[in-house]
Amino acid sequence: MAEVTNYIDRLVAELCPDGVEYRPLGELLGYEQPTKYLVSSKDYDDSYPTPVLTAGKTFILGYTNETEGIYPASKEEPVIIFDDFTTAFKWVEFPFKAKSSAMKMLTLKSGNNSLFKYVYYAMQCIVYNSSDHARQWISKYSNIEVPVPPLEIQEAIVEILDKFTNLEAELEAELEARTLQYGYYRNSLFEALDCPRVPLGSLGTRNKGIAITASKMRTLEPGNKDVRIFAAGSTFVDTDSSFIPDKGILEGPAIIVKSRGHIGFEYYEGRFTHKNELWSYSLTSNLVEQKFIYYYLLTQAYSLHELARGKSVKLPQLAVKDTDELLVPVPSLEEQQRIVDILDRFDALTSSLSEGLPAELAARRSQYEYYRDQLLTFPRKGENQ
Repeated sequence: MAEVTNYIDRLVAELCPDGVEYRPLGELLGYEQPTKYLVSSKDYDDSYPTPVLTAGKTFILGYTNETEGIYPASKEEPVIIFDDFTTAFKWVEFPFKAKSSAMKMLTLKSGNNSLFKYVYYAMQCIVYNSSDHARQWISKYSNIEVPVPPLEIQEAIVEILDKFTNLEAELEAELEARTLQYGYYRNSLFEALDCPRVPLGSLGTRNKGIAITASKMRTLEPGNKDVRIFAAGSTFVDTDSSFIPDKGILEGPAIIVKSRGHIGFEYYEGRFTHKNELWSYSLTSNLVEQKFIYYYLLTQAYSLHELARGKSVKLPQLAVKDTDELLVPVPSLEEQQRIVDILDRFDALTSSLSEGLPAELAARRSQYEYYRDQLLTFPRKGENQ
């Protein structure tokens, strides 16, 4: 990789010895409001053809069967979707509909001596934290300047970073395939069991959560980080136990039920609490290994999500009795431990950041970010070299 950076340095010395021009993003990119591309219904289904996007981490929220107002992105005419509040953004080259009116569609202005993909990579180097809940593009973000070297340099950088991105995509695809394989094998282990079943609620204590809003969670100081607060989806905050009433703190191990939105389960062994629309189970029965029950519940997540969808016209929502009365298998403790040992190994390969594919993917991303920042750092034209 050193030869690559040296090659870029030589190009810079040859083509722009006096430094590189910096230009505001607003001069390079135009924007379109998402109004005519907004999805009308949240009735998503994986069998539908058109993805509904957000610029945040989730990216694809679901798929819709709506046929009007589809943004016609393609490999030939890509677009950057930009969240006007969080400033998160994604590169998109397939047709889609938008979820949020806060999204902007960014495209390259005509007459620019710039490559669109280069500008996208340059945006990734911007360190920006919005301190207010206000729209950012017009007032602030579009005024941020990025380096605009000659096209030959832009093309070389895009070629290099595209290779990194493609390698990362290959790892992500392999991880997704392994995860599907793991899910299939996990399900088959439980389907093969021939044993008594008992209601989940009979195996221990169901815990209540605390009254806390998402905005309050965002303002909590980390402190000692000795307690974790769970919210819906994958959201959690590690904070100081002094910020939470003593009676609200629970001791793991426990199984947290993500009962609203995307239905799921979380196994946690530390001190924790959760928002009051969630609940958790501390299993005290000597008939079960708690992690065994957690792995079984993962096999039931899809059917419970479908059950929750049928109960609500807006956001899927489980009722307490849906899990309290759920029948769970209770084989011998030896068989439970055997299954837990197998699934722990699979889980490490597909989820652990310290081993397996996730570790390799994390290392590749760190390498990409390092070289991206190196390649996109230029002396500014007119400054002392």
